Amino acid sequence: MIRGIKFASIPVTNQDRALAFYTEKLGFRVLTDQPFSDEQRWIELGIPGADTRIVLFSFAGALKPGDLMNVTFWSDDVEATARELNSKGVEFVMEPKRESWGTSSMFKDIEGNRFLLSSK
Repeated sequence: MIRGIKFASIPVTNQDRALAFYTEKLGFRVLTDQPFSDEQRWIELGIPGADTRIVLFSFAGALKPGDLMNVTFWSDDVEATARELNSKGVEFVMEPKRESWGTSSMFKDIEGNRFLLSSK
């Protein structure tokens, strides 16, 4: 029986730069950072209070940095979270918008990947 999502992989070109962004700006914590191959490391991050993990990985010929990712982060207060992240230099491409179903916003990571931030 499937119990949930173990991790979501995010394509990056520079693992060190991406690691700094996700830990310093978004507040994720490093769970694993070890060699994976001659070209890259396996970097697995935890989101405080969540079971799902994020992997910063380079995908040769597959996923490319800069696209809209099929990952949506949720927050109890999208507007407050957007203000906090914006104050840390995170670029938002869509300011928080209230809809009948909830509130959402969109931000970019250091590689240009775009993520939706949504209310639960």
